[in-house]
Amino acid sequence: MNEYEKLIEKILNHFVSDAFKDELAMAKKEFFENAGTLDENSEHFESRMAQFYDWYFFTRELKGFGQTPLDACHLVRELRFTPEEMQLIEVLKSHRHSMFEFIKIKNGDVYIKDLMANKKLVVKESPYVFGFDPDELFEVRLIPHGESYIFTRGFCFHPESAKKFILSEVKRHRKDPDLDPDLMMLRLIKMRYKFEQYKHVKPEMIYSNEGKLGI
Repeated sequence: MNEYEKLIEKILNHFVSDAFKDELAMAKKEFFENAGTLDENSEHFESRMAQFYDWYFFTRELKGFGQTPLDACHLVRELRFTPEEMQLIEVLKSHRHSMFEFIKIKNGDVYIKDLMANKKLVVKESPYVFGFDPDELFEVRLIPHGESYIFTRGFCFHPESAKKFILSEVKRHRKDPDLDPDLMMLRLIKMRYKFEQYKHVKPEMIYSNEGKLGI
């Protein structure tokens, strides 16, 4: 566990405690709504929860604060941060959340393209070097680290059959600054869950704006 993961866990432990029981239940309902049953015995359970906690920590505003746990953590008396941790919090606030395309792995470095920014990036010495496929687009958050980045745990890989639809959605959001890419990526996550749930259904019926099995 790296220094960023330790700090995220410290902050999350507070915002998922009993005092936030109702908030957490509400957040899970928002995240998993229309996305199928969350089965603890599923092979996808851990990855789904990693995606949820990344969203809960970085993106979703807490009802009582009007801020995300990341932005609100300095307001909590129970949490005490060292000067070093405060610096790390500022780094976390500058994270990059996007849809990415895998390019290659070379010498342990992962070469990717940020599709929203249309920019190539390198994640150096990544502990995550498996599961990437040139034909699958994926969503994740990147934490700046020196001249490189660190992946968070909440990867969401989308099937090759959804690539055309996702690229069209990315293009639409790049053209219109009024659209919220976070909402788009949450919707795509739910489509991914539907894809797992309805394996007998053609993917284009799920990854769609037609409202059939899409979200």
